Amino acid sequence: MAAVETRYEHVTLDDERVPVLAGTRTKVIELVVEQMAYGWSPEELHFQHPHLSLGQIYSALAYYWDHQADLDRDIERRQTYAVQMQRAAPPSALRERLRARGLI
Repeated sequence: MAAVETRYEHVTLDDERVPVLAGTRTKVIELVVEQMAYGWSPEELHFQHPHLSLGQIYSALAYYWDHQADLDRDIERRQTYAVQMQRAAPPSALRERLRARGLI
């Protein structure tokens, strides 16, 4: 997999042009989605991902803010796909048992 360098010290683009933190498998949008969902600060992201440096986290967030429209579209596309897959999946046996008992 050949990474493409960017202007951001810790961010590269993978073969599919998805921004990832250099030397890791962590996608920029993974950190952004966590920050949006949980309201985490960069320091909390670092606490949750101790294998990442604060420099990597700040670089990922800077990349997001400079490319917000494109990354927001990618996040929306991924969320839409997840919902479609969830709806297409057959119900699990556990879910059906819980529903039969009136627990969900």
